[in-house]
Amino acid sequence: MPRPLAPPLPFYAAAAQSVPSSRLLGPVASSLVQVYSSSSMWSRQRGRLKPLCCGVEELRCRRREREAALRKARREQQLVSKRLLRDEALEEAEEGCVAVIFGEAEIQQFLRLAQRGTEEKEREGALVSLRRGLQHPETQQTFIRLEGSIRTLVGLLTSNQALLQLEAARCLHELSHSEQSAVVEACLPATSYLLTYLSGHSSDFIELCLYTLGNLIVESEAVRRQLLPQGIVPALAACIQSPHLTVLEALGYALSQLLQAKEAPEKIIPSVLGSTLPQHMLQLLQPGPKLNLGVAVEFAWCLHYIICSQVNNALLITQGALSTLGLLLLDLAGAVQRTEDAGLELFLLQKQPSLLPEGLWLLNNLTANSPSFCTSLLSLDLIEPLLHLLSVSNVVSVLVLTVLCNVAEKGPAYCQRLWPGPLLSSLLDTLAFSDTEVVGQSLELLQLLFLYQPGAAQAFLQQSGLQALQRHEEVAQLQDRVHALQQTALHG
Repeated sequence: MPRPLAPPLPFYAAAAQSVPSSRLLGPVASSLVQVYSSSSMWSRQRGRLKPLCCGVEELRCRRREREAALRKARREQQLVSKRLLRDEALEEAEEGCVAVIFGEAEIQQFLRLAQRGTEEKEREGALVSLRRGLQHPETQQTFIRLEGSIRTLVGLLTSNQALLQLEAARCLHELSHSEQSAVVEACLPATSYLLTYLSGHSSDFIELCLYTLGNLIVESEAVRRQLLPQGIVPALAACIQSPHLTVLEALGYALSQLLQAKEAPEKIIPSVLGSTLPQHMLQLLQPGPKLNLGVAVEFAWCLHYIICSQVNNALLITQGALSTLGLLLLDLAGAVQRTEDAGLELFLLQKQPSLLPEGLWLLNNLTANSPSFCTSLLSLDLIEPLLHLLSVSNVVSVLVLTVLCNVAEKGPAYCQRLWPGPLLSSLLDTLAFSDTEVVGQSLELLQLLFLYQPGAAQAFLQQSGLQALQRHEEVAQLQDRVHALQQTALHG
């Protein structure tokens, strides 16, 4: 099931006719702009410019504060998103049917026909009409107020007639997509059955159940409280072994909804880490001909939430998270580097714009507070491939530079390993960018290199670095940092 992305980028559509705006690149890019522009690392003191990063601990503190603010802004941009799964062929076949708002009498009539109709076609048709009515919030409210309505729908969900069962599940799916919490919580009696059907044989039905569960999970803590003892984590762990890509993509969505819950670090993520889910997620992120971008994006989100929780990142590393991510980024960087036609680079992003930024977000979270993870990054020789990604997009460039800052911040030994090769020339290239966030992050990395790497400032001057800085002297968001960097380069 195709779709677009995320905070940073876009995703989803096709049979599921929604692209959650919260996960699109636009919102994340704006979050980046807001956070970075509001947290300057430079100031004026006593009439002259002075870099605030002269104190290493102060620099680290400010970077951590900015990282926390950035993650918070990112999370708030995409916290609640729901998927609406609709069969395009079915919608076209029903095009002549006019969806209307139903009252209690009509709903009761549909439920009676669905239960007691003399012909299966008549019973199925009643549920089809009800489903179309449930696309309206007014009908949803009327439905849940009607005594016994959910109980009847759950009874039809457990029917031994496949078509009735499927239509009942579609009705529940429409309810799960509601923005009204009362409607969502009315679906609680159905959750145990939806979990049970994850072990069924129909991939289409399993996919529908997973998206319905994902919609219910994100909306209500009461739903999550009920699903955990009902065994949602083991059910998802069993489901992840499915050979069907549509099922895996839906599973990734449902799991990501579960992992972003506010109570996840204490009540959910330890169970997930104790299951086989992480190993399977990492396998699905392995680069190669079997890599499916839609599936990979969903599980990149899952890893993002797990890593941000800081519950047990060391376990993920022992399971190969960093090496898997490194290989994936190498593969993507290689694709960009091999491409002479810039249009193909754009096609890579349009086809699945979220995968690359999501991988970089994971890498950023792993390296932000851990010297050992930064050492692993250097040992995997990922620096030069990361530099190749600077030409992909402004959002990707900011994320790459953030990861490099995470490494450089760890001190002289790390800057010494960063310094050889094309790092300086790549930074000089980024100073030619017009995007203030890319330039600002480049300035921060240069300041760290000047601080920790002997000879970095002199090499910068020798390669016309001052001229590169001059083009940004009048940019309001960059002025102080540019002037402070000029002073550091000239006077140490």
